[in-house]
Amino acid sequence: MSKKWSESEEQEAIFGPTSGESLAHESQKSYQLILRSVTMAIPTYEKFMYPLLGCLKDRQEHTLSELNESLIQHFNLTKEDLEEMIPSGKKSLFGNRFGWARTYLKNAGLIESPRRTVFRITDRGLSIINDPTITYINDSVLKQFPEYLAFKKGSSSSADNQNEAANTDTSKTPLELLTENYSLIKQAVQEDILEKIMNNSPQFFEQLIVDLVVAMGYGGSVADAGKAVGKSGDGGIDGVIKEDILGLDKIYLQGKRWSNPVSRPDIQAFVGSLVGFKANKGIFITTSRFTKEAFDYAEGIDKSLILIDGQRLTDLLFEFNVGVSNEQTFTIKRIDLDYFEEM
Repeated sequence: MSKKWSESEEQEAIFGPTSGESLAHESQKSYQLILRSVTMAIPTYEKFMYPLLGCLKDRQEHTLSELNESLIQHFNLTKEDLEEMIPSGKKSLFGNRFGWARTYLKNAGLIESPRRTVFRITDRGLSIINDPTITYINDSVLKQFPEYLAFKKGSSSSADNQNEAANTDTSKTPLELLTENYSLIKQAVQEDILEKIMNNSPQFFEQLIVDLVVAMGYGGSVADAGKAVGKSGDGGIDGVIKEDILGLDKIYLQGKRWSNPVSRPDIQAFVGSLVGFKANKGIFITTSRFTKEAFDYAEGIDKSLILIDGQRLTDLLFEFNVGVSNEQTFTIKRIDLDYFEEM
């Protein structure tokens, strides 16, 4: 039977005899850091992925709380483990790593979320979990899927991503790596934003548009914009907002919370409504995308028509801090050579 050491005995084993006196302040700090590194039990996000997929192997829908509990039991995590926070102190380490595991599996097409906080395995995911040669899921396993490569690059060009994956550059500077990881985090947040929009009500989407146009400097105020936006069914126009705080001109809005692409006939119908109102400026916002024919038509008319697809919508929400909040800020500094110049 192994001996259970007391805290004083552990300290003495690490730092040597203390002669009955308390440890120095710096030694005490080092001791706490060593114990923390030894006892930290939260797995890496990669270690979450295979058991998470296994929890969904029955092909049933499982809630986020069910998956949470299953993984806590799988890794035998304690209450103290779950209280461990990321450096910013704004989120638990468990929640952060579990969230990234879900993000990677989802963007690789191994799991899907049919409803808010509900997940299920896909046919692709089932093929992975049933493959006896795969017992661990990491970046190398996921890179076989074009969708995952596109997500990692933040682009829809799977061919380019496949070429990049085959020619991995290991000579990147820390600043380059930091920039790439920032882009990856942004992409993940934007994916989550679209999912949340689609899982919420049409009224929520209308309010989101109000908050965004006001944050961008249009609409006068939230109260003004709120009165204008949401008046649907009025000649194909979903809302009218002020272009500036004085209301010198008006912008007509059309919003579509769709999954299917917006085509040219949809844009033509909106332009017809603008003509009916003798309006010259319009914004068409969708959570999906526009076809090439829709873009070509919008560029060829004699009115100021802006098309905002799902990607651009989440870009704007991200840029103007609507529906997102700062988690941690890093300031990149360089040496000030002028300061060190002697006269």
